Amino acid sequence: MNEPHPARVVPSWYGDSIGHYEGDTLVVDTVGVKVGPYSVLDWYGTPYTEAMHIVERYRMLDYAAAKDGFDRDAKEHNPVQGDPNDAGKYLQLEFTIEDANVFTTPWTATMTYVRDRAPWEEMVCAENIQWYSGKNADVPRADKPDF
Repeated sequence: MNEPHPARVVPSWYGDSIGHYEGDTLVVDTVGVKVGPYSVLDWYGTPYTEAMHIVERYRMLDYAAAKDGFDRDAKEHNPVQGDPNDAGKYLQLEFTIEDANVFTTPWTATMTYVRDRAPWEEMVCAENIQWYSGKNADVPRADKPDF
């Protein structure tokens, strides 16, 4: 946070990201995203180069401010709507991508996330030996800790 990018950015899969606040908005600036033989920007196979620059803006919104985004999403592809009776907040991400080697102009998109009110279900993982069938998994166990 509040640091500049290094003078020489070494490309990595997630790039070099720095952040700062502009009022109540978290701004994350990313450069130096590594390019591989099958590197794509999205599910549609949009390519990118090491010249890609991403600026993300995260902010919390109330329903009235988020409604425009919900309406726009409903027209495009995403029927999820906020609830005007919900006094909670919504997380909005606005991101701008520029890559002069691929795009003729920078482009911007917005996503507004609704908090899921349902309780989180416990997931199966190494620490949770309970399989979905309800039986214990055959996970190695130590008689004593190794530290």
